[in-house]
Amino acid sequence: MPKENIERAMKRALGGDGENYENVRYEGYGLAGVAVIVEALTDNRNRTGGSVRAAFTRHSGTLGETGSVTYNFSHIGEIKYPLSTGSEEDILEAAIEAGANDCISDAEHHVITTDFEDLGSVTKILEEKLGTPASVNPIWHPASMIGLDEEKAETVLKMISALEDDDDVQNVYANFEVSDEIAEKLAAKG
Repeated sequence: MPKENIERAMKRALGGDGENYENVRYEGYGLAGVAVIVEALTDNRNRTGGSVRAAFTRHSGTLGETGSVTYNFSHIGEIKYPLSTGSEEDILEAAIEAGANDCISDAEHHVITTDFEDLGSVTKILEEKLGTPASVNPIWHPASMIGLDEEKAETVLKMISALEDDDDVQNVYANFEVSDEIAEKLAAKG
């Protein structure tokens, strides 16, 4: 997420500009049945809703009703620590002791997941053991993924990019995956 969006969201949340902002969640489907959740912070539901609907429509998607997509996702907590925090085994042990559900290490972070309701308590315990995390966020985790070919992946990625470019949109979640080969081709197209 761009730094400007984070700063704007913080300003809005603190009431820095005198406007009334509300969190809004939009749900819909992209090409090939890809489920998409869009979280926005807005002072004008009509403007944001129109913008989100336009992004879906321009990229062969359809905006759905509330609840039409969330059943495909789990609302969970995600806590990230840099790899320098400790070994994979040490972080996994600390996560289990704190009551987390899982810990997976990728190329940059140890990613700890927990039930959404336990995010605060697990984070507090981990901070006592491991220090301040790189990030703590509630996320929507897809239950299953849809594989896309190059053409469909390009369209879905354009839709997600259009959504993320909207100033009111905070997060976009989708349940698709592409092969490394297709990802490289799309990156080369730039």
